[in-house]
Amino acid sequence: SFCDGQFEVHFLPPLPSLVHHKTKDMLLKATPKEQLKEQRQWSPYIDNGGTVLGVAPPGADFVVVAGDTRMSYGYSIASRNVTKTVQLTDKCVLASAGMQAERHTLHKVLKAKATMFENTHRKPMSAPSMAQCLSNTLYYKRFFPYYTFNVLAGLDEKGLGAVWGYDAIGSFERVPYVVTGSGSALATSILDNQVLFKTQPKNKRELKCAEVVELVKDVFTCISERDIYTGDSAEIYIITKDGVKKEMFALKKD
Repeated sequence: SFCDGQFEVHFLPPLPSLVHHKTKDMLLKATPKEQLKEQRQWSPYIDNGGTVLGVAPPGADFVVVAGDTRMSYGYSIASRNVTKTVQLTDKCVLASAGMQAERHTLHKVLKAKATMFENTHRKPMSAPSMAQCLSNTLYYKRFFPYYTFNVLAGLDEKGLGAVWGYDAIGSFERVPYVVTGSGSALATSILDNQVLFKTQPKNKRELKCAEVVELVKDVFTCISERDIYTGDSAEIYIITKDGVKKEMFALKKD
């Protein structure tokens, strides 16, 4: 390559599909020198960090869903008290990680749809119906999707706890537990071991609601020790046949 003061010229090797391999001709690409100094990029999305999870042990008549309250921007903490959860019905709670502006919009849209359904049918939307509604809402925006990664928790028609995990464009699956957000890699292995007992099958047993709540607290404590985007406090929702109970749990502030 050489520079003549105005342009910087790069010699590129010949392309086999366009130039015969025996030719001595070289392809030239001229780039104005001023364009090499900096490159500007813009994205409509940012990731504000944080972690959300849901746990519904197989056969349990309860479900626990939680999310931390820290909102980050790069290496800065924008807020220590921003919720990532919303109660959609008396037996259904949604938690979302990702971009907080998108989360706020998505929660507002789903809350409106849940209210319209209840006003039309004179009954609240069931958790499985809400799971499908969320999938449809995300898929509708698939070409410019909500930058959120969602966990929906509730009780099914049999009164059993249910958790659904989603990607950004609506693909979803019912699972015993799911973690999304910046701390998902730190938490999934703990839940593998303590909910389904994958690495200790001989110790497998039924978990009680209080045990799952304490497990969720331990998981968030572990995540906040390693993940700078998760911390401050955790909102924990316990969903049973008696309704939804909310509990706050303090995490690291640094």
